[in-house]
Amino acid sequence: MSRGRSAEAGGGAKGEKKWATFTIDCVKLMEDKIMEITSLEKFLQERIKVGDKAGALGDSVTITRDKSKITVTSDSNFSKR
Repeated sequence: MSRGRSAEAGGGAKGEKKWATFTIDCVKLMEDKIMEITSLEKFLQERIKVGDKAGALGDSVTITRDKSKITVTSDSNFSKR
């Protein structure tokens, strides 16, 4: 899993929107038939909490799936736990 932090229009100006991106590479899971990528995506959608409510992602968190990668993008920072 890789973690990236980015910001729109660089430079560190005040009022800048920060977001976090996490990428989960599922190639080995799919090759070894350990887990289906769709079930992992569903698990993440059900378990990620926004405002202390699990499954209520709203517009602040997006989960996208490619053939072998899942990307989780958040408008705000995730909890460190």
